[in-house]
Amino acid sequence: MKIALDALGGDFGAKPNVLGALKAAKDLGLEIILVGDEAVLRRELAALGYQQTPKNISIVHAPLTIDMNAEPAKECRNKKDASILVCANLVRRKQADAFVSAGHSGAAMVAALFGMGRIKGVQRPAIATPMPTYKGVSLLLDGGANADCKPIHLLQFAVMGSAYMQKVFDIPAPTVGVLSIGEEETKGNFLVKHTVPHMREIGVNFRGTVEGRDINTGDTDVIVCDGFVGNIVLKMAEGLAKTMIHMIKREIKKRPLAVLGALLSKGAFKAVKNHTNPDCYGGAPLVGVNGVAIISHGKSNDFAIYNAIKTAARLVEKDFIGDIASKIAALKPVFDQIEKEIHQEEA
Repeated sequence: MKIALDALGGDFGAKPNVLGALKAAKDLGLEIILVGDEAVLRRELAALGYQQTPKNISIVHAPLTIDMNAEPAKECRNKKDASILVCANLVRRKQADAFVSAGHSGAAMVAALFGMGRIKGVQRPAIATPMPTYKGVSLLLDGGANADCKPIHLLQFAVMGSAYMQKVFDIPAPTVGVLSIGEEETKGNFLVKHTVPHMREIGVNFRGTVEGRDINTGDTDVIVCDGFVGNIVLKMAEGLAKTMIHMIKREIKKRPLAVLGALLSKGAFKAVKNHTNPDCYGGAPLVGVNGVAIISHGKSNDFAIYNAIKTAARLVEKDFIGDIASKIAALKPVFDQIEKEIHQEEA
């Protein structure tokens, strides 16, 4: 199996990407294609002690990168040789089975759409983000790919998110919820009110609406919302976690006995940190595109890159794309009827 890696993507350049690739090639027996400026990548390999290309590693030269501050679609149109576009095209041409990138997330989505297209019947791809919970992990989608959504999009997100939890986390019948402002199904905005009634028609294990406070309890496996709300949820969760850590450290330092207690509790703190560490998941899959694509955080280290590659390989092995394609195709008559009903309600 071959995984294409955007080897210069991310905030830290080539090093964490190359280290993660080397570990994946060695431990998982995968073939990793490093995509990026060849001279830069060979210098990085040499600095790590590899004068020759290591086993299961190859390099595809891509001289350009995407400007993080530029408009993604424009950058992708103007930079055909950018590493992230080359990765997507490798998958399209069947020269790679999946791609991973810690670069510009918007550009990753544009590149995936340009290079691989959508699965037939999928109207909008979504970023599916694993969220640590008290019981394990849940999946929130959309994490930011689509600021504005229609009910049909959320219904398809539910189908694709359920398929992901089945394939990656081996949950036979993942529970699904719609993120809203209350547990009562009569509450919510237009999008929620017109999505919820149709959730029971598409064959997912729907449990109702979910409030923001319930995201991390682990009672719901898949939580769907539009990308505007989803991205705010993700950024707030990230900021809250960092703030709480700083506050706890500050208050401990004020109290000598608390310092002793913290030392005694070091193991517990480490376990919590490991459980909530996003590096363990490696990244978020872009579901709905016609190929496996994993979008990693810009600050990903080598451990996160390794896990992103591992997740990509698992999705390929489990035929994740084929599974979604068959589910969406089987539900086409249902989706068509739902869209017709919603259109009549709007009119």
